[in-house]
Amino acid sequence: MDETTSALRIELPRTSNLNDIIGTRLREAPDAVLAEVPRGGRWAPVTVREFDAQVVAVAKGLVAHGVEPGDAVGIMSRTRYEWTLLDFAAWAAGAVPVPIYETSSAEQVQWILTDAAVSVVVAETAANAATVAEVRDQAPALREVLVIDDGAVEALTAAGAQVPDDEIARRRGLATLDDLATIIYTSGTTGRPKGAELTHRNFASLTANTVPEVPEVFADAGGRTLLFLPLAHVFARFIEVLAISSGTVLGHSPDIKNLVDDLGAFHPTYVLAVPRVFEKVYNAAEQSAASGGKLRIFHWAAATAIAYSRSLDTPRGPSPWLRAQHTVSDALVYGKLRAKLGGRARYAVSGGGPLGERLGHFYRGIGLTILEGYGLTESTAPTCVNRPERTKIGTVGAQLPGCAARVAPDGEILLRGHHIFRGYHNNPQATAEAFDGEWFRTGDLGSLDEDGYLRITGRKKEIIVTAGGKNVAPAVLEDRIRAHALVSQCVVVGDNKPFIGALITIDPEGLPGWLTMHGKPELTVAQAMTDPDVLSALDLAVTRANAAVSKAESIRKFTVLPGDFTVENGYLTPSLKVKRALVLKDFADDVERIYAPTADRASLHTA
Repeated sequence: MDETTSALRIELPRTSNLNDIIGTRLREAPDAVLAEVPRGGRWAPVTVREFDAQVVAVAKGLVAHGVEPGDAVGIMSRTRYEWTLLDFAAWAAGAVPVPIYETSSAEQVQWILTDAAVSVVVAETAANAATVAEVRDQAPALREVLVIDDGAVEALTAAGAQVPDDEIARRRGLATLDDLATIIYTSGTTGRPKGAELTHRNFASLTANTVPEVPEVFADAGGRTLLFLPLAHVFARFIEVLAISSGTVLGHSPDIKNLVDDLGAFHPTYVLAVPRVFEKVYNAAEQSAASGGKLRIFHWAAATAIAYSRSLDTPRGPSPWLRAQHTVSDALVYGKLRAKLGGRARYAVSGGGPLGERLGHFYRGIGLTILEGYGLTESTAPTCVNRPERTKIGTVGAQLPGCAARVAPDGEILLRGHHIFRGYHNNPQATAEAFDGEWFRTGDLGSLDEDGYLRITGRKKEIIVTAGGKNVAPAVLEDRIRAHALVSQCVVVGDNKPFIGALITIDPEGLPGWLTMHGKPELTVAQAMTDPDVLSALDLAVTRANAAVSKAESIRKFTVLPGDFTVENGYLTPSLKVKRALVLKDFADDVERIYAPTADRASLHTA
């Protein structure tokens, strides 16, 4: 199969827009809880009626500050309740909210402010505002910067007190489905970010069709989800809109350091995360079991979970003996793991990269079904997702209603549908290059099976061609190596080289637990780089990853780098993707040492 399309369930009126989501909720259940916010050590409810009143008040403030319909309003903040409030307030004012990552450099901020002609920025902290101030004289459209921590919401509310309700009602009805809703700048692993123009149709229609398609998750009467991924990224932004549309109670967790506590207090019924989060939860649980002298029990329970999940895909299902083992494992291990995610989560949505079959089966086996999906900024996040009762672990699922996918002769995945963006802002050339007729070129490689389920095999631009002419997709190896507790990042290399190699960084968070688990004394990352046991473990991780590919595609040597790749040092995008081109440029000498005739101790032969 090389093409599949899923028909629309719901066709929205062309005159509708994202403001109608609040209007519908207000008519149907004004006193229902829309969100919960941390207040006085507890999660305090915010009803639909209260949220709408706050949205209108802040929208009036934006109007009072000179924001006109169609103006761009920048939001530079971590994921918190005020982000969502400002998002819907901007739409209520007829404006176009433009996300800016709070980790962005002054140069990145300057580019977004000028390219999108942002008129007002609402920043989270004084430090964020200071970054904007560095480039303010280079952003001619920018008139004002407000700071959330300094009372921006209250100031906007006060400023808009004299703006009539009728003005907001008028502005809420201006946009149609085809009008611009937001510009999201791709975090981009290379070059200057491109601003993807997403319309009201992209969000509203995709949301309206996704909720009834996956009712077990998104239409659950008691549904709750805690956002902790950046709302500046399309994945969390789509779930924000979907949650408010579907009736899911929405919470926000701005600091990843408090995530476990926030999950435990909020009790979400579903969570969304990138694969790295699920990897870290597994590794932390394994290390905790080791420090408590229960490593053998954990490994037995993990193997049981994987076997149990795999048996669910067979005609006969789990045997009575496997069911008995699973029950015991649940009492000893699984319940504690589910508790780390709040205790009530039955489903998780994973995107932003491949999860891997091992982890997919492990989590389903412990009672948390991870629905792996696929999408891009340009597709308003999801194009495909696995369904609770129709999950194929190892794939990213079948297309959502109104979404189409095909695989080009060269293996590239092409997309079409109501969720595809209308183009790159101020960049007609990039827009033209992004489309093959009416099909959007994703740059990803994959295949469709007989049921229309999509499998991702790599990135077209990242394909490595060795000196021997072998084409190698690095993602297959990188994902498996990165799943190891010691590994933070892995970049496979070998373009125009005689064999495949890899650059590996040690996870400073995972190292202490791994050392304890193996009865070793404390080591710094620098010490671990030359420790024989650490290197042996990494060698084994590489060997296991090589088992998934042919001999010609396998890693023969790797080197451990002295530092890690982070958002802060510029080697990761805010959505935690490695900036491959920058890594290869800055670590060119390390790559060359892998291929030197006599490798030093930093480069190791692998099986």
